[in-house]
Amino acid sequence: MEPLHRLAEAIGIARQWRSVEGTAQSVSDASLAMIATALGYPAQNAAEIAHSLLQIEAEHCQPPKMIVTEVGISTPLSPGLCRAELTGEDGVTRAIPVKDWVLPPVERPGYYRLSFGGHDVTLAVAPKSCPTINDFAPGKLWGPAIQIPALRGETMHPFGDFGDLDDAVRLFANRGADVLAINPVHALFPGNGNDFSPYSPSSRLYLNAAMGAPELLDLPPIPARQGGALINWADALPKRLADLRALFDSLDDAVHGRVSRDNASYGGGLRRQALFDALDVHFRATGANGWQEWHEAYRDPENGAVAVFAAENAREVEFHLFVQWLARESLAKVQAHAREAGMAIGLLADLAVGVHPGGADSWSMRDAMLQGLTIGAPPDPLGPHGQNWMLTSFSPQGLKRSGYAPWIETIRAALSLTGGLRIDHAFGLSRLWVVPEGEASHAGAYLAYPFQDLLRLAALEAHRAKALIIAEDLGTMPPGFAGAIAEKKMLGMRVLWFERAADEGFIGGSDYTPCSVAMTGTHDTPTVAGWWSGRDLEWAKALGRLPVDSTAAQEADRRDWDRGLLWATLTHDAAPRPAPNDPKPVVEAALRHIGSAASQLAIAPLEDLLAEREQPNLPGTVTEHPNWRRRLDAPLADLLEKPENAARIEVLASAREAAEDGLLPTACLGRDLRRGG
Repeated sequence: MEPLHRLAEAIGIARQWRSVEGTAQSVSDASLAMIATALGYPAQNAAEIAHSLLQIEAEHCQPPKMIVTEVGISTPLSPGLCRAELTGEDGVTRAIPVKDWVLPPVERPGYYRLSFGGHDVTLAVAPKSCPTINDFAPGKLWGPAIQIPALRGETMHPFGDFGDLDDAVRLFANRGADVLAINPVHALFPGNGNDFSPYSPSSRLYLNAAMGAPELLDLPPIPARQGGALINWADALPKRLADLRALFDSLDDAVHGRVSRDNASYGGGLRRQALFDALDVHFRATGANGWQEWHEAYRDPENGAVAVFAAENAREVEFHLFVQWLARESLAKVQAHAREAGMAIGLLADLAVGVHPGGADSWSMRDAMLQGLTIGAPPDPLGPHGQNWMLTSFSPQGLKRSGYAPWIETIRAALSLTGGLRIDHAFGLSRLWVVPEGEASHAGAYLAYPFQDLLRLAALEAHRAKALIIAEDLGTMPPGFAGAIAEKKMLGMRVLWFERAADEGFIGGSDYTPCSVAMTGTHDTPTVAGWWSGRDLEWAKALGRLPVDSTAAQEADRRDWDRGLLWATLTHDAAPRPAPNDPKPVVEAALRHIGSAASQLAIAPLEDLLAEREQPNLPGTVTEHPNWRRRLDAPLADLLEKPENAARIEVLASAREAAEDGLLPTACLGRDLRRGG
């Protein structure tokens, strides 16, 4: 094997991969060398490659920072160990024998300190599986998926926030929903109206401060402001930041003391986030976009200049600590209200697959993050030309060096305020498509991640938080992925558009995997009304995004055929097929379809419950389509009172109740329960 290819294999860079259609693809040597170099293994010539191979051998000889296992199994250890000490979270230490360099099974999930040869290692012991739906409530549960900024309340604001989310929770809890899925609410760049995508955050550890709702915490509300049919983020976010500053300046000493006390347990990490935000606001005023464009002295959080800035701008740092408190505590109120209103799960958070390269996570956790690489996806049905998301994420080497601390912290933060978590592009736990900086998506390659360790740690954190985990499994699936998440009782996603048989027909809901969430769509797919009426095809034609070697007429013919296939599945040919300009009967049938599915959970985007034609996001576009800018055309309470919208919600709820009449599938039950039993 060529040395470069041996190096790529040792790092975990795949030289070959298969497209979603099963076609074999190869990665060029030039791409392999660029990716290896970016990961810290220079590979531009033979001497560099030889040195990098020796570097990897040396790394393999180093003791790990963390060993990840699960209850009830023996765990291989490094050769030469004969005795170890195990200390639990309760502080109790006991000596344990190590035979044949294998640690005997540990029966209780948790984190332990493992000591041997003068070296301490953290031992993470995961449970066999995550909590399941029936650990929350018996039966077939349902709920909506909501884009928070799209919400409107009785008070006029340019975008929805956690106060509007609180209203949505009440409205849907009253209609029998047990879960409400939300878009990512990670921290964005404060007051910056350009980087507003919830999937391109500054940090996944902290929250979007613009979402905070002071009225939920008995503070004066944000002043009313006029908003339009589409969100003008460039205008709205700077004004929201100004409104939050005015609120901060009006607080008395008692509230400031309350904020300080509540923030105390979040330690240096929260303060570092507030310091980053203060620096970002300062340097953004000079035109800098991300920490790489700051003055060099401030690019390293440990540099003395950063500490001087913090001291000289103490009140600005305190302001950013306040808005993080406001967002965190108001979101906690929403989750508490959801549970008080009878929701079994409450909020279902969304964990973005990566972060903005110029954001707080990249600045503060640089050693754990990919550098010189962005992540994306090869060509697939959601992005026929491939995608470069212009995001970064953890590096597999950085995760291992840090004892997985950044991953644990990220999962823990996401689960601390909600009842569950959807892991966006969960394939990234196994592999990520990485693209050398400045290159097109096709110059990328798959980079392997420590899948089993990451999966087990997610299960351990879900166990500790008593939270549900959904793994988004749409697209080109890595080998072994489906079986692994099923074993951990993570719910996969069964989205109507992708559940098709070999003959391209749509499969029945009874054939959906029980350990899954059935959905009419996601934020990245057409709405049911939009698909039926061909609105997505209109966008594809207008933006030059039709599939290669196809025409608008061919796509229209294909869609007409697919309408027949879908309608036959939804109604079993029991009713005449509606015309393309009459999508509402199809929306109702689609909601009934996922409601009656074998899946333990059914989620319908709010856009489908309202029979909207437009989707929130069009993958592969930035400004060509109004991504993340659409709003409801009236307050949610008014919309849900409309008879046709109320009827659609009742269709979904009734279908879920009817699906409970038979015995529940046992494949993913935590307990053998039925509603009322």
